[in-house]
Amino acid sequence: MKWKKFTLTTTTEAVDLVSSMFDEIGIEGIEIEDNIPLTDSETKGMFIDILPDLPPDDGVAKVSFYLEPDSDIEGMMKKVEESLEELSLFVDLGARTIEESETEDKDWINNWKQFFKPFTVDNILIKPTWEEIPEEDKDKLLIQIDPGTAFGTGQHETTQLCIRQLRKYITEDTVLLDVGTGSGILGITALKLGAKEVFGTDLDENAITAVKQNMEANDIPEEQFQVLQGNIIDDTEVQETVGFEKYDVVVANILADVIMMLQKEIPVHLKKDGIFITSGIINTKEEAVREAFAANEAFEVIEVTYQGEWVSVTARKRF
Repeated sequence: MKWKKFTLTTTTEAVDLVSSMFDEIGIEGIEIEDNIPLTDSETKGMFIDILPDLPPDDGVAKVSFYLEPDSDIEGMMKKVEESLEELSLFVDLGARTIEESETEDKDWINNWKQFFKPFTVDNILIKPTWEEIPEEDKDKLLIQIDPGTAFGTGQHETTQLCIRQLRKYITEDTVLLDVGTGSGILGITALKLGAKEVFGTDLDENAITAVKQNMEANDIPEEQFQVLQGNIIDDTEVQETVGFEKYDVVVANILADVIMMLQKEIPVHLKKDGIFITSGIINTKEEAVREAFAANEAFEVIEVTYQGEWVSVTARKRF
């Protein structure tokens, strides 16, 4: 089915009022395009290391909404025009033009699945839950992942860097902390490699659901992988629940800036000689991460590995 798309050109100043107005008259699921940089609170928890460079903010914003072709489009557009007329008395709406176009009805939540195919990281096969095991990979260690709306298919270079480091340091006695667990792929990989148990934390509530589903897909017992929503950096309740001087390995595939904060907190959760594996570091931020570790007496950097533009820094707790 094709949908009718309507795009209002207005001002950045008016966006919040326009959005509220659309909601009040029964329009849901709008898109906003502008050149205003995201704030720190808006980027918190986003799985990106660098934001795209935007041109200067010109004060112009585009707000798009969609209507079903068999709905009362004429009646709804009349409401839109009347509501915009009212808003114009309180805020500058700018051009206030509305462009109409058509767009295909797509399953945006699941459409990405066509691009997620089985792949290997050395002797490990990572495949989506809905794909068959390739014949040539049936002898490999199998990990099945359905990321849902949480980050982590394993295809990204940073995840692969972490997996290769986990292979080096995981033993049958390893107790692992997975910070920013996402889909749980690194924790599940650790368990498949023989780790004793895993504790995962994540800011996103969707990660909790994703981890539990992926545990089931990989026959991981519930008691082997606990997961908690919260921020280990500044939430004392999360810190206490995670536990102190308990972990042999901590892994964090997040962001360079977050890792630089994490390296101050993680030592109290690691055992002496424990290993901290990090990635999510774009190469332009490698030096800053190295300097943060160098300034922390608790850590000694023992290895730095690379894949594409991405970096993994592995450190050992000294005491």
